[in-house]
Amino acid sequence: MNGKIVTTEAKAKEIKPLLDKLVNEVKKNESGKIDRVAVMRNLNNRIPIEAVKKITGDYSKKFKARNSGYARIIKLKARESDSAKIAMVEIINL
Repeated sequence: MNGKIVTTEAKAKEIKPLLDKLVNEVKKNESGKIDRVAVMRNLNNRIPIEAVKKITGDYSKKFKARNSGYARIIKLKARESDSAKIAMVEIINL
């Protein structure tokens, strides 16, 4: 909801493609290429309603001219307790 999340590097690499696919789905929906009701149902089943509202509102308008690469992974220092690699997944600001 805040546009970024700090997690382990492996999870970050899993999240980024999923986020890109969600934004692409919403963009196709707005262009009229696929059924709006089906897309909204699909999104509601996968992510919370507040996140759906944010993706369909703010992010779809923000990324209208962009084709891909809606998020980036920023590597951070390793966690001290177990030395796990930490990264931040951030939605790109335009």
